[in-house]
Amino acid sequence: MEAPSSQFLIQFPGAFRSPSCMHNEQSKIFVAKNLGNRFPSLIVKKLPRRSLLQFLGFNSVLLNSCPVLAAPMQEMKEPEVIRTQKLGNGVRIQDIVEGEGPEAREGDLVEVNYVCRRSNGYFVHSTVDQFSGESSPIVLPLDEKQIIKGLKDVLIGMKVGGKRRALIPPSVGYINENLSPIPDEFGPRRSLLSHAKEPLIFEVQLLKVL
Repeated sequence: MEAPSSQFLIQFPGAFRSPSCMHNEQSKIFVAKNLGNRFPSLIVKKLPRRSLLQFLGFNSVLLNSCPVLAAPMQEMKEPEVIRTQKLGNGVRIQDIVEGEGPEAREGDLVEVNYVCRRSNGYFVHSTVDQFSGESSPIVLPLDEKQIIKGLKDVLIGMKVGGKRRALIPPSVGYINENLSPIPDEFGPRRSLLSHAKEPLIFEVQLLKVL
């Protein structure tokens, strides 16, 4: 049974490339007819555009009545940064949320949550569990003999409820192993100190001024 003239063949590069039968149009038609007889699954019928769209699951009425289905998805946006500042010691600060509670001052005890990452974005340590979302806030003294100076400078001036993101250079970071914040567990502690000589990014939220 011959393939109708309204059908076409799926082409396979390099297939049926015999010198004796591929040099004229007649031989091509002969190969197409025989291929259609022997392998009917390789014959694809030409469908009108409307039928093809319906075959693929598109319904013109649905698209006309629900244009939102054809609209591109909106991208997730980063939290809006209120302001940025660079301190004289090289610390760069972005205010993400401006708090409304009491302001932290030097010498205060503060309760915070934080996430620490390397400058390339890789996670180092956090008081917030990445999977459950549960937090274990820590209390820090705003005293550079007990806390890394860069983070102390970030926290001073913050108001309770505020969030800041900061890039802290190693010169005002973990210049010794006794400075907070540092995890108690051996693994996270070792991971943090192994990156002590590079800039670190802290995202910190001020929960309380004690």
